[in-house]
Amino acid sequence: MSEHHEEMTKTTPMQVVFAAVGGLVAPLIAIFLIIQLVLGIQATHVDEVADDAQAKIVAERIKPVGEVKVVDASAPKVEKSGEEVYNAVCTACHTSGALGAPKQGDKGDWAKRIGQGYDTLVKHAVEGIRGMPARGGAPDLSEVELARAVAYMGNSAGANFTAP
Repeated sequence: MSEHHEEMTKTTPMQVVFAAVGGLVAPLIAIFLIIQLVLGIQATHVDEVADDAQAKIVAERIKPVGEVKVVDASAPKVEKSGEEVYNAVCTACHTSGALGAPKQGDKGDWAKRIGQGYDTLVKHAVEGIRGMPARGGAPDLSEVELARAVAYMGNSAGANFTAP
């Protein structure tokens, strides 16, 4: 029985070759597929932003949180137009209608308010009313600037106000 057992346990050179090839083929296929995956991902990767645009994005991201403006207190103040005041202060609420604010240019929202008269609207803008803070939340605005903003918004909704 030992002779028969020896014959059964002998490996032939052909079996060794098949075992070696079989043992190497599976890892080589896996490596090949991984390389193909990486190359495929790199081929579809497109640089979405050019270098100069990328530099602007980085500069925007790392800019300081605040800025210091040094202004001469005795310098004359340059007054803003109604449109400038609207764009700087009023647009936050009057574009979206936040807290019941009448939307810019919406005749339905402004009809009752225009009927109250220009002076009443200016008074409400200066003192504040309901959800609107005094001076629209910008205490540095003059009454003339506020009156111009009221005229601008009212006229966009059909009024015929004369701005100061």
